Amino acid sequence: MSRLSIPEYAMALAHVASMRSEDPYRKVGAAALDADNRVIGTAYNGLAPGFNAPPGFWDDREARQKFMLHAEVNLCSLFRRGEAKLVATTTMPCTACMQTLCANGVREIYYREVYHSSDAPEIARLYGVKLEQVDFSPFETGVVNP
Repeated sequence: MSRLSIPEYAMALAHVASMRSEDPYRKVGAAALDADNRVIGTAYNGLAPGFNAPPGFWDDREARQKFMLHAEVNLCSLFRRGEAKLVATTTMPCTACMQTLCANGVREIYYREVYHSSDAPEIARLYGVKLEQVDFSPFETGVVNP
């Protein structure tokens, strides 16, 4: 197997991070790299740290969505503005997460799955942020065996 590209490397980290999500319906992971391609952090979607969901919480997807913290928001809490050059996320950022990433100075964003309800492409164009789909999963390529 050949060496992973930097976007594939970051995407592999994002996929592994997604495995920590407690959301049974949608597991999203994200990873941030600095200007030297060093890992700043990884994050995933889920509930606030230390919060234990009451019985039945996960049964109603619509009702619980407003309480979920997105992977990108959790990731941005791990670095200072301008510190992350690149972010990879398993799903295209939603509109609010794309705004948050831009506000935090991220210049390159890679994603795997398209999120059709997002204005991320339009926001990326306005701010001159590279937003690119990377069709890579470490699980499908055999890089990682879950």
